[in-house]
Amino acid sequence: MTGTGKVVLITGASSGIGAATARRLAAEGHRVYLGARRTERLGELAGEITAEGGSAAYQRLDVTAADDMRAFVTAARERFGRVDVMVNNAGVMPLSPLEALKVDEWDRMLDVNVRGVLYGIAAALPVMREQGGGHVVNVASVGAYEVSPTAAVYCATKFAVRAISEGLRQESAGDIRVSLVSPGVTESELAESISDPSAREAMKTYRSVAIPASAIADAIAYAIGQPPEVDVNEIVVRPAASAQ
Repeated sequence: MTGTGKVVLITGASSGIGAATARRLAAEGHRVYLGARRTERLGELAGEITAEGGSAAYQRLDVTAADDMRAFVTAARERFGRVDVMVNNAGVMPLSPLEALKVDEWDRMLDVNVRGVLYGIAAALPVMREQGGGHVVNVASVGAYEVSPTAAVYCATKFAVRAISEGLRQESAGDIRVSLVSPGVTESELAESISDPSAREAMKTYRSVAIPASAIADAIAYAIGQPPEVDVNEIVVRPAASAQ
């Protein structure tokens, strides 16, 4: 099936949901273009996909740099001829109480979780408009719908992603499809960025029940796989045993 599917760009593709999505979509015959800062992991993943008969390429990407994002989209288009889907997946989650005043971590979350999504849209949207269509998939969180202690800034960034997605949907009806995929507790490396001791300890309990990243990849594949006249706007995926 190599080369028969859509051209899908994935940010934050070196691990977790991004890597799982790359594997899932490549197995369906989509051509995936992978972006992240850890190029060694990207190379391993692309090699794995190619060895299994899929089509994958990669490029180093810092989503907080608008020029990097534009170069990422341009390179994907040059390689595959078009850009059908942009999956804005890259994210960080260094939780802490507001009174801890971890301003640098707040800035990092805003840069990656919000600006990274906006830069992805800014780079991909003109290409999609020019070619007559496309699909933007933004990965948010259940934190886009609720707020919990130590997660105020993180949730604020995900509320923002939800608002940006809805705005883009309303502005793009008819040619650009927009999907917001919001995972509950999912196996990933996100929690490793938590430096605050109290937040890190609380997260151990919170993450005691988690679903695999492949479950979120399945949701993304579902949204992408719908016929052109169907726009799946919001999907929330939680562990069945979780009340949150």
